[in-house]
Amino acid sequence: MKSRFAVVAMCAIAVALAASAVSSQSSAASQTPKPTTRPAPPQAPKVGPVAPPTTDAEKIKSAMSAAPMAVAKDAAIMDMPSMRVLRPGTNGWTCIPDSPSPGVDPMCVDKNGMEWAEAWMNHKDPPKDKMALGYMLMGGSDASNTDPFATEPQAGAKWVDTGPHLMVFNVGDRFAGYPTTAANTKVPYVMWAGTPYAHLMIPVR
Repeated sequence: MKSRFAVVAMCAIAVALAASAVSSQSSAASQTPKPTTRPAPPQAPKVGPVAPPTTDAEKIKSAMSAAPMAVAKDAAIMDMPSMRVLRPGTNGWTCIPDSPSPGVDPMCVDKNGMEWAEAWMNHKDPPKDKMALGYMLMGGSDASNTDPFATEPQAGAKWVDTGPHLMVFNVGDRFAGYPTTAANTKVPYVMWAGTPYAHLMIPVR
């Protein structure tokens, strides 16, 4: 998404510069040429957060996009960080709408996953022996693969962008054989390894 908008922005700049050049040539044909200052090169488009949904209806739609419809249609929808329930659910799953980050990243988690998420939000240890599952079928962006509480990447680092994926939470240190770095987010890897919030990221596309 970010690169697509960057291309659109650069195309718009190019069209504007081309129109300016045509106008200058037309004017030059009928007037005595005058010294002109060279225009500054166009600035690179800024990369910033995608605006998250604002209305309750938009938030519910965003949250439901995180999981298969069979799960999302009966899931509770909860706004974050207020924890306000936008829609009650009946199947034990909770879906959360997109939040401010460079990408679109709504999430749906099961009951155990919600307990894990609440522990993470409050900087507490997740409940023991409660494996949990989560969906992020719109993908997601994380500030760090090592710091669970980072709000933006360290200087010189990039956001960790992962495409549509499943997550397995709260399985202790049972991650032998899986990479613990986000060098390749197209294959399963461990996020936040060595912390109580370590979980397995499983790309599905």
